[in-house]
Amino acid sequence: MAGSAAEEKTFRRFLELFLREMKMPLQESDPLPMRPLSDLVSEDEVEGECLDLCLQHLYKYNCPCSLAAALARATADSMLQTDLSVHHLSKTVEDGAEPFPQMESVKLARLVFNRLFEMCCLWLKELPFHRRPQPYYETSIHAIKNMRRKMEDKHVIIPDFNTLFNIQDQEEQAFFAVFDGHGGVDAAIYAANHLHVNLVHQESFNHDPGEALYRAFKLTDERFVKKASRENLRCGTTGVVTFLRGRTLYVAWLGDSQVILVRRGQVVELMKPHKPDREDEKQRIEALGGCVIWFGTWRVNGSLSVSRAIGDSEHKPYICGDADHSIFPLDGSEDYLILACDGFWDTVSPDEAVRVVSDHLQENSGDTTMVAHKLVASARDAGSSDNITVIVVFLRDPRSPPPTSTEDDEEERDGGEGGSTADIGVKGRSGWPLQQCSAPADLGYEDRTDSFTDRTSLSFLGPSLKGRISLTQGPRQPCFSFHPDLRTAPHLCQEEHLMSFSFPYPMTFPMYTGSLNTSPVPYCSQSYRHKLMRSIQKECNKVCSLRCYFRRHRTYSSLLIAEVEMLTLKSVRAYL
Repeated sequence: MAGSAAEEKTFRRFLELFLREMKMPLQESDPLPMRPLSDLVSEDEVEGECLDLCLQHLYKYNCPCSLAAALARATADSMLQTDLSVHHLSKTVEDGAEPFPQMESVKLARLVFNRLFEMCCLWLKELPFHRRPQPYYETSIHAIKNMRRKMEDKHVIIPDFNTLFNIQDQEEQAFFAVFDGHGGVDAAIYAANHLHVNLVHQESFNHDPGEALYRAFKLTDERFVKKASRENLRCGTTGVVTFLRGRTLYVAWLGDSQVILVRRGQVVELMKPHKPDREDEKQRIEALGGCVIWFGTWRVNGSLSVSRAIGDSEHKPYICGDADHSIFPLDGSEDYLILACDGFWDTVSPDEAVRVVSDHLQENSGDTTMVAHKLVASARDAGSSDNITVIVVFLRDPRSPPPTSTEDDEEERDGGEGGSTADIGVKGRSGWPLQQCSAPADLGYEDRTDSFTDRTSLSFLGPSLKGRISLTQGPRQPCFSFHPDLRTAPHLCQEEHLMSFSFPYPMTFPMYTGSLNTSPVPYCSQSYRHKLMRSIQKECNKVCSLRCYFRRHRTYSSLLIAEVEMLTLKSVRAYL
């Protein structure tokens, strides 16, 4: 499957650890590894739901991005070939109404997780998928609930679009999106799960991605309006999508979520958000019989402050689902993209955002790890109380100076002699390390005010620091500790494993609150230690900070813990 022996070895090692961690197959009474966010699934939603469930579950264990995409594709294809009619709900159909087959999302999820387990078992024996190594765009993501009661933003990151949809003989493609829900999160979840699926199934996708994006937005809106009618949902979502194919950028949007392009340190306007106070939007609404009035801000019929959105069925046709789209050729001088919801752009101007990014890169020698966090903090400090989601996609290595026009011309000539446009793009980023990518839509914001340690963030912590991970005894439960010194303390087991991580300062990661009590520990057997590690690694999932710097080294969070020999204590036996 991999483009190199080292990558293939990494994939196989992940599969071994993942299968060891999983408790499969799931029985009817077993709890699901993660809960679906919708109650019912229709036939046209199966593919999107399958892909999302697989990716979310694999990314929870920091699965390599290309492997996760390939496994999700294989699992979804297998599910689409399965007869799911036996799981359809039997509902009374009203006179004159056509039957609409649906199934419980919990049943679908159980089938998907079991099928994913089967795929992993097969692929561990033989990796069937072969492709050239693909460089990914360096990406920084951060999202917070802020002062709002609920988190209604969702975002999508698909750096390996071709693998996820099994697209052959095509330039490298990547998909990034931010959806800002209102009146509930259902519309944002639906768009995040299905818009990219609707995109790839458009007839115009291969020859006109811009038109395909427009039609994908339209289809997503139409299908969600029907779903909202069936399930009595009263919500909507704005959205902005950037789709990269080779050296061409496609942008599509609905509402006031925005994206900007930065080229040689200067803002390039890509779009104009859909707001009721835009003169053309106001005329469109009034021509349909609606009105735009001031009520704290300009609102359609005194209600919504956006003029276009997915959903909002009770406000149709004034709130329409017709997306605008535009196309921009890239010449290699582009620095990065910033996608964000209105919670960011309402308090931070594009020029101010560029200044924040520039200052951060200068202060940190081009390190992009905390860029999105700095942008979110700037919006919050400027007074934003709304949900805030920011994605920064770097189109070139920020540690390198921008290419001159001469370099661009030479690169074009090199491409003309025997390389495709896709090959030129690969050459420009060949030196970058492969990045772990996030899940397509973050599902972990419901009860959190700040997602600094969220598993979908690609922002990591600072300089490297050598130290050791050890297990120590708290007053109630075992605790993990990170020790910056490499000296062996008298009470430590001589077999403690020395490790090197990326972390800026000494930290202790307690599984439970309470002070540490490190008492002498005798040697324990290998089988006992293995049993202990199996128990402790389940608690490690709670230590989100560990995930941050494990990702830095492209390792596997709690799965790596299983391989670390740590300090063991007599009293730990009481907790097994």
